[in-house]
Amino acid sequence: MTLRIPKFIQVTTAVALLAASGLFSTSVLAQQSNARGPIGESPYDVVSLWHEPFAEPGFAFGGNSGVWAESPDRIFIAQRGETLLPSPVADDFLGFAGDMGLNVLRDTTRRTWQNCLYTVNGDGEVQEIWNQWDYLCEDSDGPGPHRVRISPYDPENRVWIVNETFHQIYVFSNDGSELLLTLGEKLVPGSDENHFSRPQDVAFLPDGRILIADGLDNHRIMIMDSDLNYLGEFGGFGDGPGQFDGVHAVGVGPDGLIFGLDRLGGRINVFRTTSDPAVMDFVDVWDGFTLPLDIIVNDDSIWITDLGPLRFINMDFEGNYLYTWLVPRELPDGYLEVHTFSVDSEGTLYGGDNQYGRSQKLVPKANADPALLIQPPWVAK
Repeated sequence: MTLRIPKFIQVTTAVALLAASGLFSTSVLAQQSNARGPIGESPYDVVSLWHEPFAEPGFAFGGNSGVWAESPDRIFIAQRGETLLPSPVADDFLGFAGDMGLNVLRDTTRRTWQNCLYTVNGDGEVQEIWNQWDYLCEDSDGPGPHRVRISPYDPENRVWIVNETFHQIYVFSNDGSELLLTLGEKLVPGSDENHFSRPQDVAFLPDGRILIADGLDNHRIMIMDSDLNYLGEFGGFGDGPGQFDGVHAVGVGPDGLIFGLDRLGGRINVFRTTSDPAVMDFVDVWDGFTLPLDIIVNDDSIWITDLGPLRFINMDFEGNYLYTWLVPRELPDGYLEVHTFSVDSEGTLYGGDNQYGRSQKLVPKANADPALLIQPPWVAK
């Protein structure tokens, strides 16, 4: 197989780290602009201030690191605790820390481990607060929850939470009443079959296998069977074909395709399932990104978010750019980082901001080209 690597501008690890920390200035972003065409306007309108605040006085949302739209009226949000606000709070405060000039990713001294997982309805109103599980994030000196996912093949719709800092993954009943399973050992990183080291994501294959993006230290994607027995792994650290410098997200598509986002490597590795459930074939690598964050795979293309400049990118399965739209940072409706995004069954888009500290709802514009809209994630029929 011939390896095709586009000759795009290479982005240094130092620049990527600055982006991850939210330390890019506007001028640096302009200099490092890595957006590729065709570039156009967003096909969505932001529902301004949709995410209704519910924190106690003196607190606001933390970094919204995980969003999953189970339905148009039940959206799961994982946040990295809440943010202690400076006093006094202005009368016209909009309800999220970014409105006060705070960056909840950087200002960790204001992080409080409360209300880490909750659901909202389609109007952005809190419905369930799973604060009985806040202890799973307490006493953490790191970012904590990283992703929330539900397998489309699970009749019980169990909820998966990836806790980066504690090197663990939790599986909850759909109503939050039970912690059904804990993977990994708290605060014990490792690279064997039973330990993780800063895991980032999970994805689900139609045959019941589970892929675990493990992650920022081990640079591997682990393959588990439906009973969570270890089968194998692929990836590994490096800049060669199929290797990673931090697997930040993983997505599954038709024909056995698997897409792994290499955060600091600024690229996407493409793999395919084989007849051996423990083995994945390397297919291709697409580079030229800055800091790819999250992914949704559709029937014949993928969408990712990338930082530096912040944008949504649509590509076909051959790595060709189909469309890009830039995400403004200006308030009240802007973003600093679309760390995660999800699409519900009606085509509504939700994006979690890990730096301004909130999630937002985006609806298709009345005149939007349907080809430019992100569909719900691909599911095998």
